[in-house]
Amino acid sequence: MRLSTKAKYILYILVLHIVLVFLMYKILYQDKVLFIGSEVFLLLSAIVSIQIYRNFMQPIQFVKSGIEAIKDKDFSIKFVPTGKGEVDTLIEVYNLMIDQLREERTRLHEQHFFLEKLIAASPISIIILDFDERIDSFNVKAKEHFKDEAAGLKGLLLQETNNPLLIELANVQDGESKIVKTNGVVTYKVQRSHFMDQGFRRSFLMIEELTNEILESEKNAYGKVIRMMAHEVNNTLGATDSILQTTTNILSDDSYLDLREALIIASERNQRLTKFMRNFADVVRLPAPAPVRADLNKFIKDIAVFMEPAAAVCGVSIQTLLPELVVFKNMDIGQMEHVLVNVVKNAIEACEPGDEIRIAVSENDLAIKNNGKPIEAEVGAQLFNPFFSTKHDGQGIGLTLTREILINHGFTFSLQTNADGWTVFRIEM
Repeated sequence: MRLSTKAKYILYILVLHIVLVFLMYKILYQDKVLFIGSEVFLLLSAIVSIQIYRNFMQPIQFVKSGIEAIKDKDFSIKFVPTGKGEVDTLIEVYNLMIDQLREERTRLHEQHFFLEKLIAASPISIIILDFDERIDSFNVKAKEHFKDEAAGLKGLLLQETNNPLLIELANVQDGESKIVKTNGVVTYKVQRSHFMDQGFRRSFLMIEELTNEILESEKNAYGKVIRMMAHEVNNTLGATDSILQTTTNILSDDSYLDLREALIIASERNQRLTKFMRNFADVVRLPAPAPVRADLNKFIKDIAVFMEPAAAVCGVSIQTLLPELVVFKNMDIGQMEHVLVNVVKNAIEACEPGDEIRIAVSENDLAIKNNGKPIEAEVGAQLFNPFFSTKHDGQGIGLTLTREILINHGFTFSLQTNADGWTVFRIEM
């Protein structure tokens, strides 16, 4: 067993004085006066040795107490000078170090508190990852975004989640900023960055929704263009059609039969062009919804009955999946009818003979499903872009108008083909 320095010193002093006592006894035993004097001297030597030991141990005790305080993260303990030079120098250095540690700790604590408050109050969703790139925490905005799903996402890698947005974020590199569309409508600006924690690198993601700003910007842009086009085209078409009609009436003689037919064809073309422009103008002139309390079950039954003949011609069946209890929703029936008819019509066009369309109603949402041709990912990202169409002669008016109506109602919606092959247009009401 190894002895400590303290034990070695005490043992050394003890052995030394025992040896001296023995020698003094042997040498000075005959001379009583000198023997007693030597014993007194040895006693004083022992007392001085103890005092020197205490003086040596005092700085060690200071250091030990200071180390214990630092271990306990107690930076409030300071030592009072003793009047002894070496010890006071040690105490001065320790007290200065404690002051600096306390100030640094306070500064870091205040900075950490400030950053926590800043992250919590941020209007941008922030997801913080741990050292293994797994989801560690969400700020308040991110919790509102992911709702009940947030708790189940903690501890997962981004690519392990079933959330389309988070799966998309798994490919974002540190320092990269990216625009992400999850369902063709909702648009996010995503940025990934990092910070240092305990000397190691941790990543975090900032997610900012830009949907409303982009939609408003798009609407302002195409609205201005449509109004200008409609004004110029309608003025020209009106005057031109009037001339064509007048000329047709004047040329009533049978000798002008071919010319009259040409003028009639030109007039019909003018009328089709007028209707074409009216369709575009409808998007801009769409009135605000006038919602009323509507029986959603009856509304869906009526839509299914109305669209069933068109579906039957294509060999497609329509099924309604309605809850037993009646579901009531506030909506503009005329505008929502336009939405449902357009969505079911698109579903019929995507189907082949033998396919089916299902319209399912629940307390919180409405889903129109079909097992026809799936939507490709590249197409899905653009479906709700203004006037985008996959049809050869399509104008892209239907889904643009659908988008505007649903947004004005405050309904969220999505259109995508699931892994099971069913394409679902979901409206959360």
